[in-house]
Amino acid sequence: MGTASHILAGILIPERGGSPNADDIAGLYTLILVMAAVVFVGVEGALIWFMLKFRARKGGVAAQIHGNTRLEIGWTVGAAVILIFITAVTFIKLGAIKNPAASDIDANGNRVASNVAFASTDQPDPPKGASLNIDVNGQQYVWRYKYPGFDDYVYEEMVVPVGMTVTLDIQADDVAHSWWIPKLGGKFDAIPGYTNKTWFKATKAGVFSGQCAELCGRNHANMVARVRAVPFDEFQRWSDQYKKDIQAARDEGARQREQLLQSQAASE
Repeated sequence: MGTASHILAGILIPERGGSPNADDIAGLYTLILVMAAVVFVGVEGALIWFMLKFRARKGGVAAQIHGNTRLEIGWTVGAAVILIFITAVTFIKLGAIKNPAASDIDANGNRVASNVAFASTDQPDPPKGASLNIDVNGQQYVWRYKYPGFDDYVYEEMVVPVGMTVTLDIQADDVAHSWWIPKLGGKFDAIPGYTNKTWFKATKAGVFSGQCAELCGRNHANMVARVRAVPFDEFQRWSDQYKKDIQAARDEGARQREQLLQSQAASE
């Protein structure tokens, strides 16, 4: 928690520590940042050294310089090698960022063998094993979630089991929004009439906070997002209780409507 990487997370490098794809994004970004810093320090250091060593002396006459073929070829080849390396590493890491990983637990919450960590509009289904698919819908100014097997919606806070791969189908009802939980992966737009897809796998229990990252109206700043990752048994209890609460609310609504109709009939 007190390391430099955590202190700088969100300032110089993306946040990590919530999902494998977020970790891979942060790792790739950090590698490129370090390489860029080395090149910057090297170039600026050489520039300053040359300015000091070869600065004009009083009474000196500027010499005509015709260039250095070896040096010019060297920095051209060096830059090409750096770009090729970055490109190769990016494509090697891209599969682990884009494709959903297999879950660490099965449909009953039992641990399974650990998997390699594998978000996109055309992402494949998760590998064999359990997964949870949730429809995410952006509205001015709240996030709405539809779970499989739920007859109603969940608002504001998404609850998921630790270790299970969660795939998201992201849409919007009105204007363009953007789903972003920094520690669980990159930003994904929520566009009316279009479904975008991403995934995450919470590796530890906790609450992961985010924010709509697309200016969507006057209350855009209030459109927060939150994912709460809990152990599987706790997720099951939450799911069962939520369904009971929804049914109880429906029954109470029906009872009150019936009572209102009876009162109206009696007054007539």
